[in-house]
Amino acid sequence: MPGRMSSALAFFCAALVAAAPAAPRARVVIDPGHGGAQEGAISPDGQLEKAVSLDVARRLKAALEHAGADVLLTREQDVLLALADRVTFANRSKPDVFVSLHLNSMPTRRLRAKLEGVQTFFLSASASGEDARRVAETENADSAGVGAPQPTDTLAFILSDLRRSESHADSARLAYAIHSRLVAASGGSDHGVQQAPFYVLTGVEAPAVLVEFGFISHPEECRKLARPEYRDRIAQAIADGVLAFLAQTAVRDRRPVASSTPP
Repeated sequence: MPGRMSSALAFFCAALVAAAPAAPRARVVIDPGHGGAQEGAISPDGQLEKAVSLDVARRLKAALEHAGADVLLTREQDVLLALADRVTFANRSKPDVFVSLHLNSMPTRRLRAKLEGVQTFFLSASASGEDARRVAETENADSAGVGAPQPTDTLAFILSDLRRSESHADSARLAYAIHSRLVAASGGSDHGVQQAPFYVLTGVEAPAVLVEFGFISHPEECRKLARPEYRDRIAQAIADGVLAFLAQTAVRDRRPVASSTPP
């Protein structure tokens, strides 16, 4: 009798598990920087930032999809895309995370020969330092459009501002989760997690970061960036950071975590 009851209980529990709704798939929007006529920075060997960022974005998409996430790119091809359109696309997609991918570049020969490594940013009204200000000004100047879409009325502005406030702390956590793994994977210099007023992050209603995953102007780092296996390593490091952040927030918010196995 006890054996029969145990079997019946096991069957009942299995039925409950089978009937339970599947955990929601995390949604990530990846934004490959630049595109079309806006090439971004150019390496000493002729690589274009717009092309490298798109290639790494595709590799990042594959890594996240392999882990069970739902992933969208703001641009799938080499096209010009306004900043406002990138933000609108992200908000309509209702992502759990937004990641914009870029490459750094220095203006002088001395600095191009010297500086390599990675930086990760999240949004702030003012830059956290002179270097952060420079990077934001460079990316903002060489981008289409005039920034994020503006709210059409006072209520929309208040609601949007509240959503951004709630996402700001999570954006910092996301930045640190990605950055530590990116430094380890790249073996490059650690230029830290910083804050700056990036147009492409303004108005995104989700935890949002901008990742400068290398200095394309550095003669040795650009050679690493040309290698497919290195791009895979960079993409996997960013994916690991995103997944770690999603797991942490799921536990905090007591939400079910989507399976880490491919669908």
